[in-house]
Amino acid sequence: MPALLKLVKVETRLFLRDSATVVFGVLFPAGLLLVLGSIPALREVSPENGGLRSIDIWAPTALVFGMVMIAVQHIPTVVATYRERGILRRLSTTPAHPRSVLLAQMMVAFASVVVSAALTILLAWAVLDIAPPERPLAFVVACVVGYAALLGIGMISAAVARTSGAANQTGTLLFVALMFFGGAFLPRALMPDVLRTVGEFIPPGLQALTTAWSAEAGEVTATAGGQPFWLHTAIMAGIAVTASAIAAKLFRWE
Repeated sequence: MPALLKLVKVETRLFLRDSATVVFGVLFPAGLLLVLGSIPALREVSPENGGLRSIDIWAPTALVFGMVMIAVQHIPTVVATYRERGILRRLSTTPAHPRSVLLAQMMVAFASVVVSAALTILLAWAVLDIAPPERPLAFVVACVVGYAALLGIGMISAAVARTSGAANQTGTLLFVALMFFGGAFLPRALMPDVLRTVGEFIPPGLQALTTAWSAEAGEVTATAGGQPFWLHTAIMAGIAVTASAIAAKLFRWE
């Protein structure tokens, strides 16, 4: 345990030195939400949105930016860098086993996601008058399980990428795809039903996040006959377990 705590401290310092990840993974979601919230059209109540503002419906998507950035770009790139430089191989000969390094890396990354989510929710409430999640427990469950699904996918990339460059390129492709279905580029309420249906099964399960944050917003973004919250969460949990098992099977220390 003391060795793990030391590794967590080291990984925390390394994380904070990575200014790009801190900015885009931790601070960017809240900043983006505030910028979009400053647009008058997005703050107008619309009958088509069930009496909600567009920014109220889009708010959960801001959280996804940080979750996806950390899970599919940051972690795979760091792990691939450690492998590329022989750090994981050298650690296998010391008391600090490579598994401890990976665990410390995941702990720091998860903490950064929590900070990003808390900051986004706080500023959304204080500045844009967006109410905090209506179902806090369900929201936490959706966030944790959704992030675990993203992390599983990211670890598959980390398991097979031979270089940091390859991991970064793969992460960029995954980021674009996941954010598209997450409604970052086109609001989910405006997507065709087929894309919204597919998006309900794509990590991190934005529909579950939206429903837990606001039941009214969840009704706007859900497709006709959409799946219930517990099923979305179960699907994300299944993806997390399956992807993690695949990553463990494919993972190479050197």
